[in-house]
Amino acid sequence: MRLKGIHHLAMATRDMEGTIRFWRDLLGMRLVGGLGKKGYKLYFFEICPQNYVVFFEWPNVEPVAEKDHGIPVSGPMVFDHVSFRVEDDESLCALRETLDAAGFWVSDVIDHGIIHSIYSFDPNGIPIEFSAAVEGVDLGADPRLVDTAPGPAALEGPEPVAGTWPKSRRTSAQSPAGNGFDPECLIFPGEGEELVNGKKKNRFP
Repeated sequence: MRLKGIHHLAMATRDMEGTIRFWRDLLGMRLVGGLGKKGYKLYFFEICPQNYVVFFEWPNVEPVAEKDHGIPVSGPMVFDHVSFRVEDDESLCALRETLDAAGFWVSDVIDHGIIHSIYSFDPNGIPIEFSAAVEGVDLGADPRLVDTAPGPAALEGPEPVAGTWPKSRRTSAQSPAGNGFDPECLIFPGEGEELVNGKKKNRFP
């Protein structure tokens, strides 16, 4: 098995209208899917093909307190910020001007060696970053570890270590029918199924 990337990042808001105005109209992400009923919405914004930011709208959600990107905190914490890749430095600077003109705080361009970045917050207080790759730098092609006290797992290197976890009972290649599908892996309907199989297939105007 090899992962193919991030399909979507799921966030939450109490103001879907303001969220659409920011992510679609300011950042240019297409609104490609939406579900809604009383007390609940789920909308999909397309970053690029098959990559999405999705937002739940829940009426009792409150904007998070602003927390600067990458600054340590104490207490419960699972998410710091998300970075979106842009094409080049010119695009990065143009986006900085766009955010500033719209009245959003935005940082100067920061050189991180591996990327150039700007930082901002969406209307919900979510910390966001936009990054342009530095020409000739590719950590995937040339992994680096600069850590004064790396743990044993990190010292094993960049590649997955076989035998760390128990093997699954059966791989897809070993399915009884020989068709690559495990009949014990059942698929059940869930939220979003009505986008393609619903009786009323709504379309945008």
